[in-house]
Amino acid sequence: MSRVGDPEGLSAEQLGAYFALMEVSSLLQYAVDEHLRADGDLSYVQFQILARLVDAPEGRLRMTDLADGLVFSRSGLTYQAGLLDKRGLITRAPSPDDERSVIVTVTAAGRDLVAHVLPGHVERVRRLLIEPMAGTDLADLSGVLGRVRDHMRATPPRSAKPRAGRNRAG
Repeated sequence: MSRVGDPEGLSAEQLGAYFALMEVSSLLQYAVDEHLRADGDLSYVQFQILARLVDAPEGRLRMTDLADGLVFSRSGLTYQAGLLDKRGLITRAPSPDDERSVIVTVTAAGRDLVAHVLPGHVERVRRLLIEPMAGTDLADLSGVLGRVRDHMRATPPRSAKPRAGRNRAG
């Protein structure tokens, strides 16, 4: 897979691991998304927003922190949050501490919807991801993916990068 000018390609083993990870991720996300749409009329991203808010202190987070945690663009998150707000699943309000920040809070209806879809979500994750593993597979997978995640998160998420055109002198 190496091209002229590329420092070096990936070995067959590296390519195999990469493609397997991408395929597993896509298959799992498809199955979870299908369930969330059918049982809760939610996209996977909307579920992630609600789930993070349910787990957050007082059920609220700054939009920027939510975007960074989900690794989602500010504009995409704003759009998804707008859809959830229209359904009464979250509220959005200016931060009392920083007028540039928006605080997102899960509502009782949002909590109820997460509680409704969570059992089916867990069932799919367990059936598709957890059950095929044996022995130390889960601990090994958690360790490897945890290291890779931490390595990737060492670079600021795209939502935290400065916006083009801002902070320019004169």
